[in-house]
Amino acid sequence: MKSLLCLFLLSTSIMAQTPFIQGHRGCRGLYPENSLPAFEHALELGVRVLEMDVVLSADGQVVVSHEPYMNARYASHPAGEAVVRSEESSLNLYQMSYAEIKRFDVGKRGNSLFLEQKAVPTYKPLLAEVLALGEAFRKRTGEAVYYNIEIKSEPAEYGKSQPADVAEFSKAVYAVIDKQVEWPFVILQSFDFAVLKYWHQVWGCVILSALVEKESPVYVLETLGFTPAIFSSSYQYLTAEMVQFCHSNGMRVIPWTINTTAQMKQFIALGVDGIITDYPNRAPKIH
Repeated sequence: MKSLLCLFLLSTSIMAQTPFIQGHRGCRGLYPENSLPAFEHALELGVRVLEMDVVLSADGQVVVSHEPYMNARYASHPAGEAVVRSEESSLNLYQMSYAEIKRFDVGKRGNSLFLEQKAVPTYKPLLAEVLALGEAFRKRTGEAVYYNIEIKSEPAEYGKSQPADVAEFSKAVYAVIDKQVEWPFVILQSFDFAVLKYWHQVWGCVILSALVEKESPVYVLETLGFTPAIFSSSYQYLTAEMVQFCHSNGMRVIPWTINTTAQMKQFIALGVDGIITDYPNRAPKIH
């Protein structure tokens, strides 16, 4: 009975998720990635699905960051000097308190990969801060806000830049979300299938998205042992046949990361259910 109820809740909540465009790391092409300014600007543009990544600090705080370290491409030390590549491994967020992490700037230098990105001083926020921003927007405007949250996890990093046990990582993330947001508005995604298996086993009614690069949906189903709500692959490897297969097997398809209007139109024509983009302002239509 419980499994049937979960299937019903998952199908109805995903059906209710009408927003099509997801702002990748907020809107990485326009503002510093995974920052409060990026998420705020994405909402102002009309984005209603905020995509982000989370890691853990030494003191167990859930931090919004793509890497579990300070990235030399855009991070600056508290005193102002740029982080250099050779010191990235020593700036392991899992070995730093959140108070230490917050002192680093991750926006004022801009990002050479994204020439349209506005350089603004900012820091790596807590997941709780991002959810609070989105929920404040929802209460102020009456418009639903959804959150696509990636647990950044890989087996090679167990016990190094993340907990040795995916359960510890997952419980920390779950606790933050559960306090602030209703679960039908949350997608939990990961490349680490051990994470997805744990969430499916423990919190079966959470909407799960299987992140892959070029792996097929058949591989995902066989490896996971269950059907995730969403198949999310790199757009470069996604075919019309894969989209059709997913739909016939009860999975929605949300490719990443599509950054030109022409490519967005191409994949909309293939029938995808959403698009993750660094440039939501380039979307043919945000709805």
